[in-house]
Amino acid sequence: STMTRSLQAMAERLLDLGVTRVVMEATSDYWKPPFYLLEAHGFQTWLVNAKDVKHLPGRPKTDRLDAVWLCKVAERQMLRPSFVPPVPIRRLRDLTRYRISLVSDQGREKNRVEKLLEDAQIKLSVVASDIFGVSGREMLAALIGGQRNPQVLAQMARSRMRTKIPQLEAAFVGYFTAHHGFLLAKMLARIDALDADIADLDTKIEAQIAPFADAVARLDEIPGVGATAAAVIIAEVGLDMSRFPTPAHLSSWARFAPGVKESAGRKKGTGSTGHGDRYLARVLGEAAVSAAKTNTFLGERYRRIARRRGKKKAVVAVGRSILVIVWHLLSDPQTRYHDLGSGYYDSRINPERKKRNHIRELEALGYKVTLEPAA
Repeated sequence: STMTRSLQAMAERLLDLGVTRVVMEATSDYWKPPFYLLEAHGFQTWLVNAKDVKHLPGRPKTDRLDAVWLCKVAERQMLRPSFVPPVPIRRLRDLTRYRISLVSDQGREKNRVEKLLEDAQIKLSVVASDIFGVSGREMLAALIGGQRNPQVLAQMARSRMRTKIPQLEAAFVGYFTAHHGFLLAKMLARIDALDADIADLDTKIEAQIAPFADAVARLDEIPGVGATAAAVIIAEVGLDMSRFPTPAHLSSWARFAPGVKESAGRKKGTGSTGHGDRYLARVLGEAAVSAAKTNTFLGERYRRIARRRGKKKAVVAVGRSILVIVWHLLSDPQTRYHDLGSGYYDSRINPERKKRNHIRELEALGYKVTLEPAA
């Protein structure tokens, strides 16, 4: 049984047998109760990827035989434990992941509002860049309240949107009925409730991450990484970088390093990075896109790669660069981020590259090139 009393009896039995290490497979979220309980009893608990301990083909497969096989490969040091953060980081991770889920739910609800307006032939989203701003919400509230006059609705525009009053009048010519108003009221109420829940989570996350304020401040200096993104990164990778001996180990664990499949001198596959921590991948992707808009080293790196390889590969490459920076900042508490500047490539790399290219072209024409620095 997996009831808590049965798990406690199992832990006591293992202690009586002198067991010091327990190795178990990761199975959805069902690994958590036994893992946490065994961890609390002082065992060296290893959580391993089921893919790494797949039973040899041609053998009978039962839970008992799987356990024996797991024990054998662990005894022979053929397994590496998965990264399971300590309790404070786990609690922070629960909060940040739930916040991401609520933000996603809110985005889906906003999409439903836009579809509802399209159904009523109200083209507000064509004119306004954000229909959930101050002006947009006032117009939507008026629609729910029964106002259907396009001129009256358009006059609710504020600040810069007032320059679009003629377009707004045309956008509000549609067939918005009481049926649409009922659904729109429910959707907006849901969006407001999610806003309140997200605000509560932000307050709780600030309190939970307060002991790590210095690490958050140093990560916040990276272009594209704000306080919220820094909290997510710490929640996913933790603060103890000894689990990742080098930045390459962290990049490989996060699946921000290209896969390599080579046999007989031939490379196979597309070099896909694979699937890693989707929460970490999401925040790194968002940070890379934000950094791309800045006049910094990371921004210039994104633009150079995007021109040659496309935007998707540029996002992954810059995300990996951010992850390498994170490793260095968390490995040494005294380290601070120093931007190399957007002109780094032009001042350091381009002159050498041009020199090599000119030499190669002249040698191809049959000349022997000797370089001598100018006075």
